[in-house]
Amino acid sequence: MKQFVPTLIVSLGLLAISISNSLAADAKRPNILFIYSDDHSHRTVSCYPEAYAWAKTPNIDKLAKQGVRFTHAYVGTWCMPSRASMLTGHHQYGVESMRMEGTYPGSTYDPEKCPFWPKVFRANGYTTAHLGKWHTGIDTGSGRDWDYQKVWNRPRHTGNAGNYYDGQLIETDGGKAVLTPGYTTDMYTQWADDFIRGDHRDAKKPWYLWLCYGAVHAPFTPAERHLGDYADIKVETPKDIYPPRPGKPDYMQKLAHWIEGPNGEPILNAEQSKMKTIAPMPGLHGDTLTHWVRQYHQGVLAIDDAVGKLVKTLKETKQYDNTLIVFTSDQGFAWGQHGLRHKLAPYDASIRSPMIISMPSQIESGKVCRRIVAGVDLIPTFFQFAGLELPWKMHGHDLTPLLKDPTAKWEHPTLLTLTGRKYGSDTDVITDDPEELYLGGIPWWVFLAKGRYKYIRTLVDDQVEELYDLRNDPEELDNLAVKPEHQKLLKRYRNNLLKELRRTDAGMVNNLPSIKTLDSK
Repeated sequence: MKQFVPTLIVSLGLLAISISNSLAADAKRPNILFIYSDDHSHRTVSCYPEAYAWAKTPNIDKLAKQGVRFTHAYVGTWCMPSRASMLTGHHQYGVESMRMEGTYPGSTYDPEKCPFWPKVFRANGYTTAHLGKWHTGIDTGSGRDWDYQKVWNRPRHTGNAGNYYDGQLIETDGGKAVLTPGYTTDMYTQWADDFIRGDHRDAKKPWYLWLCYGAVHAPFTPAERHLGDYADIKVETPKDIYPPRPGKPDYMQKLAHWIEGPNGEPILNAEQSKMKTIAPMPGLHGDTLTHWVRQYHQGVLAIDDAVGKLVKTLKETKQYDNTLIVFTSDQGFAWGQHGLRHKLAPYDASIRSPMIISMPSQIESGKVCRRIVAGVDLIPTFFQFAGLELPWKMHGHDLTPLLKDPTAKWEHPTLLTLTGRKYGSDTDVITDDPEELYLGGIPWWVFLAKGRYKYIRTLVDDQVEELYDLRNDPEELDNLAVKPEHQKLLKRYRNNLLKELRRTDAGMVNNLPSIKTLDSK
């Protein structure tokens, strides 16, 4: 199948909406504050029932009470493709020309083949700003996609790419990087606060701000003020933290991120849990599962502080009623579930993100939406709120109907894929090179979720398919695909996956590997 390459279908005349109408429109068009955390599981947010009873995020919870909380949101699989999707509206296989290059996390792309949609907002009267972590090619789009940028450009400064929490090389509006001390979560929050209050923008224009935190990514460093929080907690050991893991593909039988400690509690297997750019470090409190989960949750608290501060500022500056606030993460992170200490894997424990959308003046408040949605759905939603036509074919769908009525019918399936370090048409042929096929021990895969079921296809020859009932088996322990009584349902979801791959112009659809059926077992 020919790979779809996005091209602008909006004329320059449309991009530059008439000046005579723009001032009146700007007074009505909403600001958009898009808060984007990193490696941040929905289980850390206390308004989610999956959260530990001791976890407390009062400000994010309050945001949920003032908006719609989505129970099942799948944004991406890891840092770079998740962000690429947020900039293009495409799944990883549709982000043409994006590629890893040089020392990790070095990367590049061709902006003609891979346009980023914020430039369309910019051309239509919005002030666009990006603050915080940048992880999508060394070209940050300053002056093209963004009016104002203050970012940690990891692909350009690879030697600095492990400095998640202090001492970052910060580029402002494409200028020379400056080594900047300070706890990064708080630093980014202050920059966002200044912007909301009027710095670096035209007060007459609506604005779009993408605020990208590096927390709670490894090395999971909390703010000093939170180091004493969550004392004396105890984390229950997940059921399948150690192999074997019945019904799962071969690679899942080899994962051993955790080993049994001398007192029976799991401890981190540091040898299998190494991460690129992050120097090995002991846990701040210890090396058991409980110690690591505690440290991870402590890192979330500064993000919760940030949400509280920014909402307060919006209210103080009388912008709250006209600002759409979106809170989500690039993906989740597993701590022991399925043996993982990781993202990347296709299970809810490792990739399911929190997602809360709030604008009480326009959408429902205090509601929970149980429809399964995707990160790529956010971009059509932003365009809908801004009153702008989509500039190219998007992979996602406008969420506005669910924001107006969280119980509304939602016929769209949600797809997510991991294609390692490959993007665009480079994913048309599924590699058999282990160095390219596996990322962090996880091979390429694609899944489709709709209703109560999730179907997973591992993109390696002769592997078992997976089908989980997310309602009755939320931990994804019971693979229905290996049971004779569910073969009709399995076939339906398998076909639906193929349809969605074709709808989104995935070249790989004609090159999928063989699967292990019941007859071949």
